[in-house]
Parts: sequence; structure tokens; C-alpha cells
Amino acid sequence: MTGTITPLFPGLPGGPELLIVLLVLVLLFGANKIPKLARSTGQAMGEFKRGREEIEEELSEIEDGDDEEESTPTSASTTTESETEKATEAN
Repeated sequence: MTGTITPLFPGLPGGPELLIVLLVLVLLFGANKIPKLARSTGQAMGEFKRGREEIEEELSEIEDGDDEEESTPTSASTTTESETEKATEAN
């Protein structure tokens, strides 16, 4: 009985496929440009992460502001309540 080997992550390149991809990268870009390419990719990912964190902070500030507005009464509702009290006192 021979068992079949199933990959842990199907669709991701394994050992031989990874070597072929690296060989193609070296042929296309050259050995000198690959570190520069990796560095610029890392910087782009860092910028994306910082931008995402800024947006998340802004959204949380907006949500916090909405919660505070709901908990404090507005001037229009205070005016309406005072007008209602005056109307009941007049009767």
C-alpha cells in the first residue's frame, strides 16, 4: 500500500517549484536588483500598514464621538422640555 502525499497548503509552491521561481527572478531582474526590489516591497507594505492604522484610529475617534453625542442632551431637546413645562404651568 502506497500512501499519497497531500500538501499542507495546496496551491502554494513547494520546494522544487520555489527554486524554479527564484531562478526565474534572478534571470529576469539580476542578482543585484533583487535586494532592492525586496526592500522597496517592504517599505510599501510598511506605508500601507501605517495608513491602515491611521484610518482605523480615525474611525474609532468618529465612533467615540457619536457615542458621546448620544449620551449628552442637545439644546433643541432642552428647549422643547422647557417649553413643555411652561405650557403645563400656564394651564
